[in-house]
Amino acid sequence: MLILSFSPIASDARVLKQVDLFRHDYEVTTCGYGPAPEGVADHVEIPSDLQVWRYPRLLVVARQYRRAYRGNAAIRAARSALAGREFDIVLADDVDTVPLALALRPRRGVHADLHEYAPRQKNEMLRFRLFVRPFIEWMCRRYVRRADSWTTVSEGIAREYGRRFGFTPEVVTNAAPYVDAEPTPVHEPLRFVHSGAALRGRGIDTLVEGITAARSGTLDLYLTPNDPGLIDELTARARESAGRVRVHDPVPYAKLSETLRSHDVGVFLLPPVNFNHRWALPNKFFDFVQARLGLIIGPSPEMAAYVERYGIGAVTRDFSAAALAEAVDALDVDQVARYKAASHRHARELSSEAQVQIWKRAVDAIAAG
Repeated sequence: MLILSFSPIASDARVLKQVDLFRHDYEVTTCGYGPAPEGVADHVEIPSDLQVWRYPRLLVVARQYRRAYRGNAAIRAARSALAGREFDIVLADDVDTVPLALALRPRRGVHADLHEYAPRQKNEMLRFRLFVRPFIEWMCRRYVRRADSWTTVSEGIAREYGRRFGFTPEVVTNAAPYVDAEPTPVHEPLRFVHSGAALRGRGIDTLVEGITAARSGTLDLYLTPNDPGLIDELTARARESAGRVRVHDPVPYAKLSETLRSHDVGVFLLPPVNFNHRWALPNKFFDFVQARLGLIIGPSPEMAAYVERYGIGAVTRDFSAAALAEAVDALDVDQVARYKAASHRHARELSSEAQVQIWKRAVDAIAAG
C-alpha cells in the first residue's frame, strides 16, 4: 500500500492514524514531505521547497488544467520518485493527490481521504473563487469521482461532495486516540484553555476578549507559531489582562492531553468565514474530550451537534466576544463538573479507535476486489 500525502507525514495527525492502522496488515510505503513516519516499510520524501499549492499560475488562469497539474513541481517530483514501483492500493490524502494516485495504476484501486471541502477552502478570497476553485472542481469531476471509495471529516462536507460531484464520502472524524484518564477536580476560578495554530480568522483574539470580559476565569493559549505577528499581539494583550490570559509555546502532541487536563473547559469559537470553517469538526474538539474537559464552542453546526448530543458543554449564541462572556458567566463549578463527567463517559465512543475502522473497511473492500 502507498499512503500519499503532500504534508509532513511524521507530524500529520490524520495521516499518522492511517499509517498506524495499516502498517500491521499491509506493507506500507509513504510519500510526502519530511522524514519517514515510524513503522513504514519505505518512505519517498518530496523536497520541502516544492510546495504542492504552487501550480503554474498562467496555466491555471488560462484553464489549461491538465498541463497545470503535470507542471506542478511537487507532483512531478513525486511521480518521478514513484516511477517503476507497483502498489496494490493507494490511499490518497486530499484532492491534489488523487490524479497522481490514479496515474500510478494500483492493481486493486484508490481510496481518497478528503481532509476538507477543497473547492471552497479559501472561498473568502476573490482570486481563489475566480481561478483556483474551478481548477479544484475540475480535479474533483475528472479524477476524485473515479476513486473506488472516499472519506472526509464531517457530515456537512460529505453532503456537499455528494451534491456537487455525485459521490458521497463516509465520515471519519479527526478524533483523538483514547486516553485512559479521569477528570480532574474543577478549579475556582475556572481555567479555560485553547490549543492549536496561531492563525488569523480563527477567532483567537475573540477568546481573549471574551474571557477577560467575563466576571472571572483564566485562559491559557498553547499556540503553534504559524503567524508570529499574531502571537506577539496576543502576548501583548495577555500582559494587560492582570494574569487572566497566558500565551504558551506549543507542547508535543504526546504531552497535549496531560497539559489540557490541568484545565476545566476547552474553548473554541471558529467564525464561519468560509465553507470549511462552517462545517469544521477539528482535532482540538476531540483533544478536549480526551482530556476530560467541558467545552464551550460557537454555533458551528457539526461541533454544536456533538456538544448537545453528548452533553459535554455549552454553545454560544453567536461568535462574538460578548456571547462568549455570557456563556462563561453562566457556568458554575457543578455544571462544569457535569460536563467533564460527560466527556469521561463518552471518551471511548468519541475516540479515533472507532473511527479508523471506517478506513479499514473501505480499504479492505478494495483489497478484496
